[in-house]
Amino acid sequence: MARIRQIPLVLAAVAVLTQIAYPITSGSVNDAVTVAVVTLLAATAFVHAWITRGPRFLVTLVVAATGVGFAAEVVGVATGFPFGCYEYALDRLGPNLADVPLVVPLAWAGGSYPIWCAVSAATAAFARRSGHTRRAAIRIPVVAATIVGWDLYLDPQMVTAGYWTWCSEGPLLPGFDIPLTNYLGWALVGVIVATALEIAESSDTVPDGVRLRRDAAPLILFFWTWLGSFVAHAVFLAPRSKTLTCGFPPYMALSACRRLVFH
Repeated sequence: MARIRQIPLVLAAVAVLTQIAYPITSGSVNDAVTVAVVTLLAATAFVHAWITRGPRFLVTLVVAATGVGFAAEVVGVATGFPFGCYEYALDRLGPNLADVPLVVPLAWAGGSYPIWCAVSAATAAFARRSGHTRRAAIRIPVVAATIVGWDLYLDPQMVTAGYWTWCSEGPLLPGFDIPLTNYLGWALVGVIVATALEIAESSDTVPDGVRLRRDAAPLILFFWTWLGSFVAHAVFLAPRSKTLTCGFPPYMALSACRRLVFH
């Protein structure tokens, strides 16, 4: 069993090493690296969820993050709701269904699960003081806000790489042709994902020290994703990313949560 528990750490390490190759590759190799990274992040999430939280939580993660994420993308591409008008570069991200690359719903799971684990760690002390109900009231919106914060970094990188393009009018993210309605859509999906995971893990009472050791793999990926995205915006997308390189997404959401918990 001990060896099985090491599998998520191995997958996370491979994901990090693969992601390092992203800025030093180009063309079709770069596209392949992107698909590989997303697949590895999702695999880490699925395997870790199954080992540490059981099949019920894993099924919830697959349905809520991958399933709902895919449904939102299909509706979004077809109608513009809830994100805005956009389309994918279907020749670059592998197989697609309904004009949505199949790697995209994996990204919803691979990104959401580390956020869930990080926010859960940050709110554990609050749960000890006030009980599950108040913890849920904090954890769900913080998870949803941090998911939105993740896309504040992700979307500009992927749009710059040409993986999808926007055609929406209206208020835009400063420095990029990304409509602010995109983040309302992410907030909606984020709330759905967070609520589903909250229900699936409502009885989690793991001590803080055990939790940090148990969730080492997704926590490493959470902070690696934040650091890598910060560097990408500070180095490769500057000066357009001045509003994003302040470190808000997703760190600032957790900082606000930390202040709420410990003060």
